[in-house]
Amino acid sequence: MAPDARRASIIAAALPLLRQYGREVTTAQLAMAAGVAEGTLFRAFPDKEALIEAAIASAFDPRPTEAELARIDRTLDLRTKLIEAAEILSRRIGHIWQLIAVLRLTPPPLMQRPPPPPDDVSLRAALATLFEPHGAEIRCPPEQAARLFRAVAFAGAHPRMTDQPLTPHEIVSLLLDGIRTPEEEP
Repeated sequence: MAPDARRASIIAAALPLLRQYGREVTTAQLAMAAGVAEGTLFRAFPDKEALIEAAIASAFDPRPTEAELARIDRTLDLRTKLIEAAEILSRRIGHIWQLIAVLRLTPPPLMQRPPPPPDDVSLRAALATLFEPHGAEIRCPPEQAARLFRAVAFAGAHPRMTDQPLTPHEIVSLLLDGIRTPEEEP
């Protein structure tokens, strides 16, 4: 196996263990999960901490999420597409926050956060493509719809933002329908 592929394989095997055991995971557990000898871990990574850091970076990488969003069938109706997208985002949010909690990572203070990274912009662009064919069904540009959708999905699925996370159906219903009863036409 090529070195980059071996590293990616080890990282993929490490993420579930890190979510379960945090930094207490052993190199023996990591090697067993990856299906390699322990020595192979140290040929791919200088030490366990380097492997953990690479796994964290992998978990925050938006490209796999963008690829999942790109696989959503573009012929589906808007609601169905957004429910699938909300499922993908909810899963991503859950995995990231589980990792943050178990590894005791601390996000930077709100006031010191830099502007959104280009990755965030590319994720919103991927979401905007879901809205583009439905311009007549929405009251704002697709880019704004994507920003609002991402915000509702993040806040609604974030385990520390709500005591009862919203389901993907609830996220989409809130975004598309709101909570008001439709007004009757005169």
